[in-house]
Amino acid sequence: MSDPSSVIDDLREESEEADRLVARLGPEGWGLATPAAGWSVTHQIAHLAWTDRSALLAVTDPEGFRGLVERALAAPHAFVDEGAEEYARLAPTELLARWREGRAALEKALRSAPPGARFPWYGPPMAAASMATARLMETWAHGLDIADATGVARPPTGRLRHVARLGVRTRDFAYGVHGLTPPAEPFRVELVAPESAGGELWGYGPEDAPQRVTGPALDFCLLVTRRAHRADLALTADGPDADRWLDIAQAFAGPPGGGRPPKEEGRGGQGHTP
Repeated sequence: MSDPSSVIDDLREESEEADRLVARLGPEGWGLATPAAGWSVTHQIAHLAWTDRSALLAVTDPEGFRGLVERALAAPHAFVDEGAEEYARLAPTELLARWREGRAALEKALRSAPPGARFPWYGPPMAAASMATARLMETWAHGLDIADATGVARPPTGRLRHVARLGVRTRDFAYGVHGLTPPAEPFRVELVAPESAGGELWGYGPEDAPQRVTGPALDFCLLVTRRAHRADLALTADGPDADRWLDIAQAFAGPPGGGRPPKEEGRGGQGHTP
């Protein structure tokens, strides 16, 4: 994606939708527990605000960002929670203002980034479009947690195409974080878009690939953001490697965590996406 404008536009829309979920909440609403164990609505917004700040630093001050990477490497399993706790200490009104200011600054920085520029991250370096895609993926996923906590239904939109594409592109990364060797051959992934996006077929990879994954785009996005257990999703894998991928897929940087349990086992489980 050479021109990042469209995904940055979609990132703004996704952020505004998540903003509307919390803008009118009172103190009790901000304290509601979400499906991520130990995280309230406040923690979810705190994480988004903190990560937007990290992304802004990566885009505007790569050398300064290196310090955050060193902290992450020193405490990979605590780094995300510590970042959320840092911002969660703020009053809700101040936290919301901080998040709005941070995402506006990040949008401006991404739009003004030189063509072809790449920025450091906790995983591989990313171009402006990839950075915006990663931020959209996180905003959507954490917005789902907030919607679940507040009892708000969020119909899927065409913006999921960015999350789906990222989930496909991070296939080999998912194998790597589990200490596994990625398959040499690409898979074919065919996903049915939400009705709001016309219900069209989103296809990735060679059409004649012997191993493939098929199903609803929403389910695939829930899987790669670890917002639902594979057992609760209508995804089909043809081939042993594709089947293994559905057990470990993740679209976010950092360690995989425990994921969400099947619905019959109740709520809870780790779901933080660095």
